[in-house]
Amino acid sequence: MNQLPPDRSQLLTEQSAGDAPLHQFSADELVAHIQAADAQLPQALAAAAPAIAAFIRAIEPGFVRGGRLIYLGAGTSGRLGVLDASEAPPTFQLPEGRIIGIIAGGDGSLRRSSEGKEDDPHGALAELRALKLGPDDSVLGIAAGGTTPYVSGALAWAAALPQPPVCGLLSCTTAPPPAGVQHHLCVLTGPEVLTGSTRMKAGTATKQVLNTISTSLMIRSGRVYRNLMVALRASNHKLRDRAARIIAQVVPCDREQAFAHLDTCHGDVRAAIVCARRNCSPDQAQQLLQQADGRLERVIDGNSGD
Repeated sequence: MNQLPPDRSQLLTEQSAGDAPLHQFSADELVAHIQAADAQLPQALAAAAPAIAAFIRAIEPGFVRGGRLIYLGAGTSGRLGVLDASEAPPTFQLPEGRIIGIIAGGDGSLRRSSEGKEDDPHGALAELRALKLGPDDSVLGIAAGGTTPYVSGALAWAAALPQPPVCGLLSCTTAPPPAGVQHHLCVLTGPEVLTGSTRMKAGTATKQVLNTISTSLMIRSGRVYRNLMVALRASNHKLRDRAARIIAQVVPCDREQAFAHLDTCHGDVRAAIVCARRNCSPDQAQQLLQQADGRLERVIDGNSGD
């Protein structure tokens, strides 16, 4: 007889939200029912805000020194981590490999489900070993139920390193993280409309938390000025238009002048702004930005922004 799987019925994400006859609902009723459940998310996210902020504070110093943020998860959780990691380079001109998404089953699992891979507590260890983690790095395991062996095994291994990274678990239950994991980002989203389908409320909340972590980290590390993504990579028509509008707003100048500054600086928004505001050459702008650790406010406003 095959061994029975662990009983997870006590987990909040596995419990039932009631016995609504969804199979009898009209399209209008289903939309209303699902949206009513999603309306509970802001309260759950607000309750988790202190833990989210504490994690950001903990990983910021190491990240600024050149450390990396590694997300890892299985299924929907892993896909959301890979998605957030992949957005950072074009949005913030972050070098590849500074935010990394690891998913159970590898990149093929982004399109095709590899559900069995999540049961292997050693499944992520080869990739983590290859990263040669250190104290400036951080690892955030993502698991809606908080008990996924792939995630728990990886976190336990990372936390036990001689010089461990900052370790955290993002989950939607109170199941405790492995020993040595300092941060538990617990967003209690409650039972799902479709019982156990954590791609729904839990997935939505997870995406919001990852957005918050990565965006806050980019802001704190100097890649944002005011509320503008001044470090974006203008790699297509949409982003060139956005880059020109950012330049025009900060300098300020008209649209044509903004594009001229952008092209003179080979698409570098921060350098274009410095050239215009400081009346200097692109090379001088790059030197000023380098001296200011890339923080635009230190060059054009003369303050630290801290």
